[in-house]
Amino acid sequence: MTQALPIDDAVATAPLVTAHDITKRFGTTVALDGVHIEVTPGRTHALAGRNGAGKSTLVSVLTGLTAPDEGRVSFAGKPAPPLSDREAWRSRVACVYQRSTIIPDLSVAENLFLNRQQLDGSIIRWGRVRRAAQELLDTWSVPVDADTVARDLTVEHRQLVEIARSLSRGARFIILDEPTAKLDGAAIKRLFSRIRDLQEQGVTFLFISHHLDETYEICQDITVFRDARHVITAPVAELSKDDLVTAMTGEAVSLNAAARSPHPGIGGTPVLTVTDLQRPGEFSDLDLAIGPGEIVGLAGGGASGKVEVAETIVGLRKAAGGSVRVCDTVPRPGSVRAALHAGIAFVPHDRHDEGLIPEMSVADNVTLTVPEKLGRFGRISRSLRDHLARKAIDQLDIKSDGPLQDVDGLSGGNQQKVVLARALASAPTVLVLITPTAGVDVRSKATLLGVVRDIADTGTGVLVVSDEVDDLRDCDRVLVMVHGHVVHNFPPGWGDNELVAAMEGLR
Repeated sequence: MTQALPIDDAVATAPLVTAHDITKRFGTTVALDGVHIEVTPGRTHALAGRNGAGKSTLVSVLTGLTAPDEGRVSFAGKPAPPLSDREAWRSRVACVYQRSTIIPDLSVAENLFLNRQQLDGSIIRWGRVRRAAQELLDTWSVPVDADTVARDLTVEHRQLVEIARSLSRGARFIILDEPTAKLDGAAIKRLFSRIRDLQEQGVTFLFISHHLDETYEICQDITVFRDARHVITAPVAELSKDDLVTAMTGEAVSLNAAARSPHPGIGGTPVLTVTDLQRPGEFSDLDLAIGPGEIVGLAGGGASGKVEVAETIVGLRKAAGGSVRVCDTVPRPGSVRAALHAGIAFVPHDRHDEGLIPEMSVADNVTLTVPEKLGRFGRISRSLRDHLARKAIDQLDIKSDGPLQDVDGLSGGNQQKVVLARALASAPTVLVLITPTAGVDVRSKATLLGVVRDIADTGTGVLVVSDEVDDLRDCDRVLVMVHGHVVHNFPPGWGDNELVAAMEGLR
């Protein structure tokens, strides 16, 4: 049953954007089933829902990339332009996606005025383009130089450049799709400050994030989709976190559970021993030991060095000193193949760039690292491959059409499950997970972390590298890094505020 809670009359004004009774089908799949949303000008409106709820399809409809089968979209009370009129759409709405659309080899100025370099003239005058770009950046308080090559920008600054580019076309409605997924705590605070500043200047935002706390920090209103349908729209202040998760999942869920009690573990000689590991400028003097069946968290902000430590352990980076030992084996430093053969498997930081081959099937991605299990003498048995893939699909509850479906057709949460399935295919002694639930919904997050605990219970040692508190709750202990050093070691029972304060260097 669809619910709607009234928004305070003081802010009830004519909607800037309205999507009314939107239905969209892709073959037999109903991606949106009569949904609606109204976004009030000058506010930040959250769109929440599990993977597959219909959020991405609605974004495609709101940005004019997809025509709805039924329903209508309007801007400030006027019908949306035809899909063929791209400039008209760009002057009304823009989306800053999780994966940047900035072209890395071009300058900031060139990116800002891409395909508009003539500035209404017939000849490109680069000096004029640079001056116009810098004026635009200054107007919207974007702290970068117009001549900077885009690849040298931080993720945070790339996002601000994309917002400025959208504003320069006249758009005052900006969709932010997982904008904080690759930002540390300080950068998130700066981004939220900029959002508030832009709101005061009349810019309206639709905010999409799997991080529920961020929704409560930055948004005034929220709409929840579930199974392609509208569930509820309400002021954020009137919807508790538990009620939000219930709306997203259809089940009562409590977010107030404390970190778990100690796990007995299996005990015995450590399966992973890291001694005096160091890379100048990233981390130094790092010691770490993980026992069989133990889950250890490694937390910290974006500049803490935690990701660099994990990537060094798995062979993506070469240590300048120290050693990594898996049981009695010391893999060759800087070699992913050597780490894999020693018994280390990992889930990388970014599934898009490092975790998946989108043109390949679920079966091929799952079994990519274990060709020796698929046949003899270099020949691959498709039946063995598909058998292993079906086991992984069942174990991780991967929503797909079967082993032969291309992974680029899966939702983000199910893609992440495929990445984890590939890591588990080698039956690792040590499993290293880098931000394992980034960009996945609440239910997929629970499934992923539940599988991790099950794997640990078989004797695998697990290292969870994340700054997401929910990723760390089931850890037997959590190490916190600040500026390349481990500064805290939390046993089970820590509180959220205590851990976050430590990660921010406040404790």
